Amino acid sequence: MVSMAEVVETVAIFIAGALAAAAVFAIDQGGMYLLLALLAVFLVVCMAIRWPAMEKRVCLLVLGDIGRSPRMQYHALSFAKHGYHVDLIGYGGSKPHDEIVQNEKIVMHPMHEPPSLPAFLPRIFHYASKVVLQAAMLTVYLMLGIPRAKIIMLQNPPAIPSIAVAWLIGLLRGSHIVIDWHNYGYSILSLSLGARHILVKFSKWYEKMFGRLSSANICVTNAMREDLEKNWGIVAHTMYDRPPLIFQETDLDKQHDLFLRLSGEHPVFGSDQPNQTAFTESTSNGVKSQPDRPALLVSSTSWTEDEDFSILLTALEKYEKACVAKETHLPNVVCAITGKGPMKEHYKSVIATKHFKHVHICTPWLVAEDYPRLLGSADLGICLHTSSSGLDLPMKVVDMFGCGLPVCAIHFNCLHELVKHEENGLVFHHENELAEQLQDLLSDFPSNQKRLQSFRENLQSFQRLRWDECWNQSVLPIVEKLSAQ
Repeated sequence: MVSMAEVVETVAIFIAGALAAAAVFAIDQGGMYLLLALLAVFLVVCMAIRWPAMEKRVCLLVLGDIGRSPRMQYHALSFAKHGYHVDLIGYGGSKPHDEIVQNEKIVMHPMHEPPSLPAFLPRIFHYASKVVLQAAMLTVYLMLGIPRAKIIMLQNPPAIPSIAVAWLIGLLRGSHIVIDWHNYGYSILSLSLGARHILVKFSKWYEKMFGRLSSANICVTNAMREDLEKNWGIVAHTMYDRPPLIFQETDLDKQHDLFLRLSGEHPVFGSDQPNQTAFTESTSNGVKSQPDRPALLVSSTSWTEDEDFSILLTALEKYEKACVAKETHLPNVVCAITGKGPMKEHYKSVIATKHFKHVHICTPWLVAEDYPRLLGSADLGICLHTSSSGLDLPMKVVDMFGCGLPVCAIHFNCLHELVKHEENGLVFHHENELAEQLQDLLSDFPSNQKRLQSFRENLQSFQRLRWDECWNQSVLPIVEKLSAQ
């Protein structure tokens, strides 16, 4: 059976090709008006095909993997709880939360990634072809693939081409555009191209230009809200990331079950003794922690340029040397680094060159339901997110805090809005400082966990305020106001 994604992709490629051919012909013949007429006819046909009666409906647009976009999934669930029908458009790949899949009010529309051009072509051709095909596919989805939505909420970044396409469709179909600013797309692009590159400059102009055309804006920090207003002329409302209730401390029974399952692919979680894992033991009186268990460190990442994992690897090397020197009692460490991304294979090859005896590193990919269980089983979280703009906050730390997990996080400008040094975790600036923090926190572990326990107690107030409460306070009033217009 042919999927909706395949139909839309075929139609989009056909339309993109036809419009490109028409453009070449029109320009060649001096008939720019012919090209404009063709575009007008196409848009009118699209509107005539899909113009149903307005209903309580919202479209969430993620130009990325839906399963790896937790904030947009949480938005979808919140809209559904308030009676909205939700069309969730984005790329497939990772499995979303079960609540998303099972919710009758949420319909997912997984897109296909645009086909790649031959590798020998210049980067600009790859970039241009991707943008054109994405724009065509989004146009077809938003005009033909879903009923008309009262609100189109899109995640930024990426900004190109989603903001412009959403704005155009909103103009044609009477939809309000809401942008959820997670970061700035141009700042991420500058990591690989440099701040002075023409594409970076164009991207910044584009984000500012089309961002101002939205009906409403939300963002993830007060620092970003202030920057949007001062430097972009955009009024936004801060909606801090907050974890849903699935992020909790994991009880020992569930820890034991998780470690047994993970040990099949990652032996560092297992044991050569029956009914045991490296961390837990099942007895006639229930599951207990191993008295000499290693410390479990967890870091999650998208394996991109804004996270320098050489810092963590260097700190772990120093920790290994301290264990060998035996100047203080330090436990063995299992460091689990979860996630997918472009630089994962590079770092895996670097990790493979390390010959540790007291430090064990693994890079599992976890299903959505197991990720919070691992965080809730860990002793310490590590965050290397530095933010390309210096204005967003790492959602991984939000998830860790939801599980009552203290963190060591690398410093950047607005980190203080989330991580309070010496209150709910520690902030470091370089690998030497991280190495010192690991040794201080884990000295005489697991018998001595006073500092870690103090951080956990201080996180209890954070844990009480969850996603639903924040969404109802920050986003729902905006949604209701737009819905009434």
